[in-house]
Amino acid sequence: MPTASVSKGDWPASKPRAVRFDGGRHDRAKLGFVLLAMDQTSEDDVRGVVPDDIGVHFSRVTMANSVTVETLAAMLPHLSTSASLIVPNGTLDAVTLSCTSGSIVIGEENVCAALAMQQPQARTTTLVTGVVRGLKALGARKIVVGTPYLDEINRIEADYLVEQGFEVLDIQGLNVEMDEDMSRIEPEYLRDFALELDRADADAIFISCSALRTLDVIEEIEQRAGKPAVCSNQAMIWDVMRLAGIDDRIEGYGRLLREH
Repeated sequence: MPTASVSKGDWPASKPRAVRFDGGRHDRAKLGFVLLAMDQTSEDDVRGVVPDDIGVHFSRVTMANSVTVETLAAMLPHLSTSASLIVPNGTLDAVTLSCTSGSIVIGEENVCAALAMQQPQARTTTLVTGVVRGLKALGARKIVVGTPYLDEINRIEADYLVEQGFEVLDIQGLNVEMDEDMSRIEPEYLRDFALELDRADADAIFISCSALRTLDVIEEIEQRAGKPAVCSNQAMIWDVMRLAGIDDRIEGYGRLLREH
């Protein structure tokens, strides 16, 4: 026999149940990334490389499309708020700012302090911190550097890398100011640019900028050059995974992710 329906406004109380919980979809680790507002590259790169059982979570920070020393420095007051929007429940294992030049201009300590303000439980880092760690893990001391930046940024980046103990044999920029344009530079052009910069006395090639699609061709650059090649998003992914205790070796994206 059918039972009578409950009358409107006379709903019963829910029955007590022993709900079962597990570690969630991403119980190995959760990684946080603060992207620039106009970034069109980093998110795809991260999702394409990081294993599916590791959580990747994103926020964005206010940033002008024009990439200059002034606009990069202007991000700092907004970083903490952006970090607060990435899974704000204290479960991130590591968090980073996905911007090479911004990490240098603002300063690694300032970036990490802003991220830690809202994600105190997470290990904080910056993209350029990952680059330095990656180059050192590869044993590189003498490097050539390619960027899409204006020379006002290139000079600051070269000085920073020298301060980190590297001998910068050459640094060349493409004088592209708009971040949106950086994301449209052909990967094959970046491959040729990197190989053009290479020198026999260079230990490694570094192509800087999270907006560039260098990850698509980093393996080919290494194979053709016969030496390690590092690009921003490759180093960033490697760095945050290692900080989160994930030591997976990943094929197809250069020696750094495959061997270290």
